[in-house]
Amino acid sequence: MESGFGSDFGTDFGSGGGGGGKLDPGLIMEQVKVQIAVANAQELLQRMTDKCFRKCIGKPGGALDNSEQKCIAMCMDRYMDAWNTVSRAYNSRLQRERANM
Repeated sequence: MESGFGSDFGTDFGSGGGGGGKLDPGLIMEQVKVQIAVANAQELLQRMTDKCFRKCIGKPGGALDNSEQKCIAMCMDRYMDAWNTVSRAYNSRLQRERANM
């Protein structure tokens, strides 16, 4: 998955959007923003998986029992709720600080 995304990014980035070899700063910035968003999403998923696995799975086996499934679902819901709350507060604070500049 990562190699396909990275190779597309490299191709688009190197081509400069077909502008005769000129780099388009706007295109580059958009590609960087996409890369950052993907990295943030991957980090969120990895952290959530690690924390919920440690919390909910006592003995790894071939399948999850009913209580493990419920625990993981609830853990992931709580983690996402907390993440969203922190993200909203952070974005709100950034907007206030930008407005005061």
